[in-house]
Amino acid sequence: MQRFRNVMRHVLLIVLSVLSLYPVWFILQTALKTPAAYTASPTGFPLHITFSNFEQVYRDWPLMLWVRNSAIATVVSVAIATTFSIMAAFGIVFGKVHGREALFRANMALMAIPSVALLVPMYILMIKVHLINQLPSAIIFYIGLLIPFSIFFLVNFFREIPMELVEAAYMDGAPHHRILRSIIMPISGASTITLVIVNAIFVWNELLVALVFLQNNGARTLMAGLTLYQGRFVSNEPLLMAAAFLSILPLGVLYLFGQRFFVRGLTAGMGK
Repeated sequence: MQRFRNVMRHVLLIVLSVLSLYPVWFILQTALKTPAAYTASPTGFPLHITFSNFEQVYRDWPLMLWVRNSAIATVVSVAIATTFSIMAAFGIVFGKVHGREALFRANMALMAIPSVALLVPMYILMIKVHLINQLPSAIIFYIGLLIPFSIFFLVNFFREIPMELVEAAYMDGAPHHRILRSIIMPISGASTITLVIVNAIFVWNELLVALVFLQNNGARTLMAGLTLYQGRFVSNEPLLMAAAFLSILPLGVLYLFGQRFFVRGLTAGMGK
């Protein structure tokens, strides 16, 4: 009976894996077809593989410019948000200042505010400071969206760290920054990497802010650019799928790089 359960469990996992990977396969097999082959068999295997769609996207679309903009927005916003969130979470959990819990509850309240409610006031602000249609306007917005969730995520993990470690370091005269660097960060490496991956995926795939704040073609991020070109090439699905497949490659590489930390990071902070 136990063997049968193990077999069924593995069968279920295989089925779920196939279902999860099928959209990626559909994008790739569509990108490897000509428009005529796609029209004849939208879901069939590509009998005559062609890379012309990838070549056309690279040659005719400002794809590398959009990739650069997305990379800059992702790296800068995630780096700043993670740095501030680590320091804030450390202060909330291990600090001695009164009002720490009130600050944490206020941070949780900020998580409930939808980003669409902030679009109009932030748009007006960016116009006044002359940042509209420039990449920093979206980066500032992303940082503001990432910090509340990041603090919440890190606080829940930091509270699982034994307080005795921090108190012993305080008694030895270690300053705050050394405790954070030498004790807290080595322990929370998996959770921090998980947070970076989750936030990077969010910023890379974000569309609403990019469409509103970055209307200049030279400042657009990758997802905003693909949305713009979708209307122009709506009849050429293989071309769109080639661009879409190229857009998800960086995220796949990022996940493969951090996958061994991902499960540990997601399960951290759930209680002992």
